[in-house]
Amino acid sequence: MAWFSKRKYTSLRQPTQRHRIPEGMWMKCPNCMEIVSNKDWEANLKACPNCGHHQRLTARERIWQLADPGSFEEFDPNMVSDDPLCFVDNKPYPQRLSAARKQTGERDAVVTGVAKIHDRPVSLAVMDFNFNGGSMGSVVGEKVARAMERAIEWRLPVLAVCASGGARMQEGMFSLMQMAKTSALAGRLGRMHLPYFVLLTHPTYAGVMASFASLGDVIVAEPDSLVGFAGPRVIEQTIKQILPPGFQKSEFVKEHGFIDIVAPRHELRDLFGRLIHLLAPEPAIEREPREQPERPTARVIESVAH
Repeated sequence: MAWFSKRKYTSLRQPTQRHRIPEGMWMKCPNCMEIVSNKDWEANLKACPNCGHHQRLTARERIWQLADPGSFEEFDPNMVSDDPLCFVDNKPYPQRLSAARKQTGERDAVVTGVAKIHDRPVSLAVMDFNFNGGSMGSVVGEKVARAMERAIEWRLPVLAVCASGGARMQEGMFSLMQMAKTSALAGRLGRMHLPYFVLLTHPTYAGVMASFASLGDVIVAEPDSLVGFAGPRVIEQTIKQILPPGFQKSEFVKEHGFIDIVAPRHELRDLFGRLIHLLAPEPAIEREPREQPERPTARVIESVAH
């Protein structure tokens, strides 16, 4: 019976031209899952044009976004941390640092230098969360302190861009000492009547939030950034209560008076330009970019330990 006979089908002819979308042209927003072209994503400074989600930036991307083109001059680029505690968790601390340097291309979790915003000079300290969660070790604290000292010497305002999980546990007490050092320098800026601006990005927590990140004259935050000292889960377990919706989001913190301004990323350069012109009306003395002095690799912890 033909009923059970198998009919032979010829293979379909392949199309003469295959239409494929080239890789790397589109991305999916991790918040709203909207498909966005990479071109639009980059043009919008890595913020979703649909829902406004702000993707995390590297320190170099942040400097490119905030500073006038070609105006950034980096200082202390070769400082590295030692391993005073011979710390080992699931890998030795030196291996963890080496992996972070290879991943990010940075020596540590902060980039410091001098730049211009709307043609006005400013001392910058920009943290990179991709380097060990932006944790503050001895090098981060020292570089931030030097950025503030440089501002005092040259009569410049300071802008600190914070993104951190807190103090670096692998350096123990040496990392906690940076909280006092950076806070003391922030106090000196105030006594010298030099404006100190802070930009809180997602996330900013613990030792950084409890020191120089909370001491700005004007504290600005990006939308939906998580800021606080301890995480919501730890707080709920401690106080035995359910936290309100949006707890520790930048908008919630602004409503309770800690943050002055919540501004989307594309407004930040103009915002800080206006703040610098308002709060630092006298222009700093213009100086020519100088060659970086030859510095041996800074061993901050070793000098403290001895």
